[in-house]
Amino acid sequence: MAAEESAFRGVLDFFVRLGIYDVLLPFLLVFTIMFAILEKSKVLGVDKAADGNTYPKRNLNSLAAFSIAFFVIASEKIVAVISMAMSQIVLLVLVGVSFLLLIGVFLGSEEVKFTKEDSLMIFFMIAMGIGVVLIFMNALGWLAPTWDYLRNHWSSNAVASIVLILVIIAFMFYVVKEPNKAPKKKKEE
Repeated sequence: MAAEESAFRGVLDFFVRLGIYDVLLPFLLVFTIMFAILEKSKVLGVDKAADGNTYPKRNLNSLAAFSIAFFVIASEKIVAVISMAMSQIVLLVLVGVSFLLLIGVFLGSEEVKFTKEDSLMIFFMIAMGIGVVLIFMNALGWLAPTWDYLRNHWSSNAVASIVLILVIIAFMFYVVKEPNKAPKKKKEE
């Protein structure tokens, strides 16, 4: 007996045939991000209101964001990269939230607070940043050739030079960073 297809699966298949996932959602994502960047940066100019405040030129910002979004969806390769990368970035976010849930389970009723100076917070920010870079490299098709090159030429001078440069940069960053000048306050019990 064949399994029946659910009504919701049929709706999703209909949306795929309509192009919701290949056209509409990437268009809305690019339009929203570009519009927000243009509004925040005010790169296309500002209008002065009667009250003396300045506001970004929304008409120019929206038209530029609209055009850029259309250019993006015109390229199937860019849309494929966006779709693949965004789905994996959401997976990375879910991993981060799951980790925070586990920390909450072990801490019990205490509130989990991370500050910008907290070493665990810095570690996870760097790890998530590296994860996002690897996700985009994979979506662009650059990760496998890069990994194969490194694996096949690990003992070459070029790879050894890159590793040495990265170690030197990390050491310099560690030596040059300013120590925290304010002493940490002890918790009162």
